[in-house]
Amino acid sequence: MLYEEKIIETIPVGPLGLIPLKGCEELVGKVDKYLVDWRNERESEHKTSIAFSGYQRDSYIIGANTPRFGSGEAKGEIKASVRGDDLYLIVDVCNYSQTYSLCGMVNHMSPDDHYQDLKRVIAAAGGKARRINVIMPFLYESRQHKRSGRESLDCALALEELVDMGVENIITFDAHDPRVQNAIPLKGFETVQPIYQFIKYLLKNEKELEIDSDHMMVISPDEGGMSRAVFFSNVLGLDMGMFYKRRDYTRIVNGRNPIVAHEFLGSSVEGKDVLIIDDMISSGESMLDVAKELKSRKARKVFVCATFGLFTNGLQKFDEYYENGLIDRVLTTNLVYQTPELLSRPYYISVDMSKYIALIIDNLNHDASLSELLNPTGRINKLLAKYRAGIRD
Repeated sequence: MLYEEKIIETIPVGPLGLIPLKGCEELVGKVDKYLVDWRNERESEHKTSIAFSGYQRDSYIIGANTPRFGSGEAKGEIKASVRGDDLYLIVDVCNYSQTYSLCGMVNHMSPDDHYQDLKRVIAAAGGKARRINVIMPFLYESRQHKRSGRESLDCALALEELVDMGVENIITFDAHDPRVQNAIPLKGFETVQPIYQFIKYLLKNEKELEIDSDHMMVISPDEGGMSRAVFFSNVLGLDMGMFYKRRDYTRIVNGRNPIVAHEFLGSSVEGKDVLIIDDMISSGESMLDVAKELKSRKARKVFVCATFGLFTNGLQKFDEYYENGLIDRVLTTNLVYQTPELLSRPYYISVDMSKYIALIIDNLNHDASLSELLNPTGRINKLLAKYRAGIRD
């Protein structure tokens, strides 16, 4: 049985409310449509009871603004009553396309600006909501998750701050280091892996793949992403390889030790399709170096899969590598801002996560378990069985 067709067994925590922060309107619009359709079609004898008041609506989106004064300071405001609601605030801290005016100058919003706006909207709720949940696909400051010397622990501080403001659940995707949840051990924290969606969209666009250990391999571009690649390879029944970065620790360039070489650990990739799995593409330098190394080892096709496609250095290098046959496909999700230029690239596949987010919200609103949603093994096996049988959706 599909999750969206499930029988209602528990009453909702409260009337559902979705609040998209600035730049998240398109994604939340898709999530809202799924929820509206499911709840209008779902049958239950309890839907007319008072506990289900507001269960079926034309939209669950609640408008919120964060207008700014001329000085650049801002405030949060919510445009409807949220008393007793189960609120889900969705924020994309990486959406640099959003702007605001500061003393007559146009500024692009940084992750810090988006995070402050999130806190402003939480504060605007004034403690009246039944429960506040934050869906933050790219976890704010997740790259500063551990201390090396005299450094701040920004991600842990942010999580503690949100919990102190009354947030009960934080949902993120592919956290850079899931252990950061140790900062808030008594609150709900889920880091979700979009493995099923990657496989689904790859199989939809590549019709002639043979998914077995003789023809395909999963590659981790560094030692930090090993657990992600191990899970991916185990679910698909594939072999795994890993590159590790040999760095020059005698000097620092752009705030980090430069990479001298990528060393490979694993069996031969000759003639195989390879999936390079990582949590994000920032500049893309590591991914492209790894793709080049794999092609030099005679890999057949190279697919790059990353949850977050930031492309901080632009797309020129990716275009060159595609034209030279060093990469075949790049898959990233729509959980962060995607430029029109990226969406137009022939090698790019956008992985839509809106249905998955809607399922998570629906389950949480009913206080139901997320275990089945967080473990995609069964769904992946069904998908692979259909693909091998020649059934193409």
